[in-house]
Amino acid sequence: MLEKWLHPEQWRHVAEAALVWLQTHVLTLDAGLQAAVLALAVLLSGWLGRHISGWCQALIGGWSPYRRVAPFIDTLTPPIAALLLIRVGVGVLRAVEVHTGVLAIATSLLVAWIVVRFASNFIRNRQIAKAFATVAWLVAALNILGLLVPLIDALRGFGISLGETRLSAYSVITAILTAVALLWLALFLSRTAEEQFARMKGLNPSLQVLFSKILRIVLLFIAVLIALASAGIDLTAFAVFSGALGVGLGFGLQKVVSNFVSGIILLLDRSIKPGDVIEIGQTYGWINNLAARYTSVVTRDGTEFLIPNEDMITLQVINWSHSDRNVRRRIPVQVTYASDLKLAMQLMEEAAGKVERVLNKPAPRTLIRGFGADGVDLELRFWIDDPYNGIANVSSDIMEQIWDLFHQHGIEFPFPQRDVHIAPDTADKLRALLAEAREPPPPTPPSGDVP
Repeated sequence: MLEKWLHPEQWRHVAEAALVWLQTHVLTLDAGLQAAVLALAVLLSGWLGRHISGWCQALIGGWSPYRRVAPFIDTLTPPIAALLLIRVGVGVLRAVEVHTGVLAIATSLLVAWIVVRFASNFIRNRQIAKAFATVAWLVAALNILGLLVPLIDALRGFGISLGETRLSAYSVITAILTAVALLWLALFLSRTAEEQFARMKGLNPSLQVLFSKILRIVLLFIAVLIALASAGIDLTAFAVFSGALGVGLGFGLQKVVSNFVSGIILLLDRSIKPGDVIEIGQTYGWINNLAARYTSVVTRDGTEFLIPNEDMITLQVINWSHSDRNVRRRIPVQVTYASDLKLAMQLMEEAAGKVERVLNKPAPRTLIRGFGADGVDLELRFWIDDPYNGIANVSSDIMEQIWDLFHQHGIEFPFPQRDVHIAPDTADKLRALLAEAREPPPPTPPSGDVP
């Protein structure tokens, strides 16, 4: 066997066969024309890519979503331009009955490369991006080897019939891929629209969230319908199914639907909105986000509570900044009866004025609330306009100033005064103990005396 391959005559036959293949497939007019189209597409794609990117920059360069995808557009524009030029060349060559097998291979590889670049640039999850790249190269390889069409025919032949609708493996795979692509596009568009709504100064936060949620639901619904239609499913069949689905949702997902509807009501009546400072039960903080199912409330210590939207409607909610962010706070203080009362009231108002967050208008004011058992009850009232920065901390700052000013001016805080009542039998025992304690001790004998 080895001697056969080492024989010069065998190598001459191999060389002749290779020369015949080159003359038949490579050194032909068809191959030359395809090579010319491919070279022209590669040369022009760079020029077209730069000009298309420049046109996009000139037309929508100031649009904020464009600035986020501009680097990806610069990367994907040249290969897309090359693909379009190759397709134009294929159409021209087929019109003059020229074989385009080489351009078909180049088209498959270029499409796979564009999909890979798109996945790597736009999909943040590396594992999903790798999966997209693997599928793209696999489809390109099957197309080049001529196995893609037979595989599609085989997948179409394998399926099940549901009434008048036939579901094949190919239609299911197509629907899944279409749904993934459209759902990703719907989420991307909804996030972009949400950013645009947030930049609209004339739109209050509640309407911004409401429009964003409605747009996201509509886009996702359209994406699902298109995916089902791509699978060949008759959408009119869902008219009956939707009724049964509604009953199932009413019983099985009652709380979920209730929270969703409650969230829509909260957005429509504007009772709360992102940024409001609220108090519900033992939870105090500001609203960070209004989601479809819950409301996110962040406290001063950084804890985030996810409160169901239904509770925001059924429970008592204190909104510190619903119509006005100004909030009045009270600090009770007690001084001794011997203190200068007017001076103490003046010092308390002065202490509040030294804290930066306390408003000058309305000015802080001190009132006499009563005469207690231990001292005079005073109350300092003051206003702040930033409750989202905390309330306990501003009260602490004011009380610290009151402490310093009272000690500087001799104003005393009263100590608790209590009367002790002793039971009669206990009083007799105490008198006996006191009398015994007053008696002188017996004389101590001298050290030399023996008793």
